[in-house]
Amino acid sequence: MLKISNKEYVAMANTDIIIHDEKDNVGVVVIEKIIPNQDCNCWVMENDSSVQIQSKNEIPLGHKIAMTDFKEGDTIIKYGHDIGKVVKSIKKGEHVHVHNVKTKKW
Repeated sequence: MLKISNKEYVAMANTDIIIHDEKDNVGVVVIEKIIPNQDCNCWVMENDSSVQIQSKNEIPLGHKIAMTDFKEGDTIIKYGHDIGKVVKSIKKGEHVHVHNVKTKKW
């Protein structure tokens, strides 16, 4: 059991991806890597729910996966907050990283 800010969470035994906030449109890989076409278990921390997604490509530990399709100019939401804009279209299940997302600050 994991306790965060006076909330207790029971993580799924086979969690591959964590989604921090219900508003997030990306998840974070929490296993060594996800391989192409892998069926992944996602745990939504905010409400202790789960969802499934199939990966499109290899994604390493700590990197993000798209939970929806994005077009250029869309906003990436993580931890319930804007963390950047899409600079190259991204399909649901694809790797989200510096090659297709940039900060809005620069």
